[in-house]
Amino acid sequence: MMARKPPKNQRPNVAPPDDDQESDPANPESFRLSHPEVHDFLTHLAKERDVSPNTVIAYSRDLHDFVSFLGAYYGAREWTWGGIDRLAMRGFLAHLARRALAKRSMARTLSAVRSFYRYLHRNEIVDANPARAVSSPRLEKHLPGYLDRAQIDLLFQSAEVRAWEGTFTDVRNLAILELFYSTGMRLSELQGLSRGDVDLVTQQVKVRGKGRKERIVPVGNHATLAMRNYEAKRDDLLRGLGPRAGDRNAYFLARTGKRIGVRAVQKTVGEFLRKIDEDAGLSVHSLRHTFATHLLDAGADLRAVQELLGHASISTTQIYTHTSVERLKQVYRKAHPRA
Repeated sequence: MMARKPPKNQRPNVAPPDDDQESDPANPESFRLSHPEVHDFLTHLAKERDVSPNTVIAYSRDLHDFVSFLGAYYGAREWTWGGIDRLAMRGFLAHLARRALAKRSMARTLSAVRSFYRYLHRNEIVDANPARAVSSPRLEKHLPGYLDRAQIDLLFQSAEVRAWEGTFTDVRNLAILELFYSTGMRLSELQGLSRGDVDLVTQQVKVRGKGRKERIVPVGNHATLAMRNYEAKRDDLLRGLGPRAGDRNAYFLARTGKRIGVRAVQKTVGEFLRKIDEDAGLSVHSLRHTFATHLLDAGADLRAVQELLGHASISTTQIYTHTSVERLKQVYRKAHPRA
């Protein structure tokens, strides 16, 4: 569905809205009156490209910042989307730098502006994309934290000992740890699992990743066993709550019968990881890093690991090869007589 095509020299309505219609960067509807092109773009992302709500909110805030900067940059002068030049874009980049934003945040903001201008260009509202003239800040590549094989063994020994006590929470927590390490899925992906996503007969799980893209990931034997034990405890819990209580669709539940929350998963996994290494700053995401690193260490194909992790670009997966190389260098220095 094509957006409106106002004349290219027409100035967007930049008059401040009424007090009861103040622009809210977290709400795409807030741009409907004052900046219809931005509103149309955000609607396009949400409804036509099926972008996740969190991404739409982030882009809304980024474009709100961009519009606010343009208002201050041009002052009383009129401006159009097609009249923004590379000097204005460089000024916007300097504005972001003065705010001491992290480079990753600056890069995301510029990405939002570029995407917006691509949308305007496709809909013949502008002739060119001035954001292409500005380079994104170079991002530092940090080697992600991960657990070695001995630490993984300690992690699961600790969780298994507690699960042997047979309480719902301990059995569930072991299943959560096993599934994280077995599949490498993200925190949001695990927390959002539904019962229909898990098939323990074929030992696979359907994961909904970023941009709501779906992928099928195999589940290992240890994780399958832990999840079968958890499912028995979950069914007992729901029976005790009654036929109308609890979330019958969610896979991982809290003791109340509702879907477990993200923070509850973070807290649970974080407590186990702190027992392994209190000073390493390990987190839930460390299990995802560990999954990828151990696969690559064992000779897994990089493309296969990319598919398992749900990465859109192979360059994102390649950071794990750096982790593996660093580990090999440590082994080399310790073992080689003339290292």
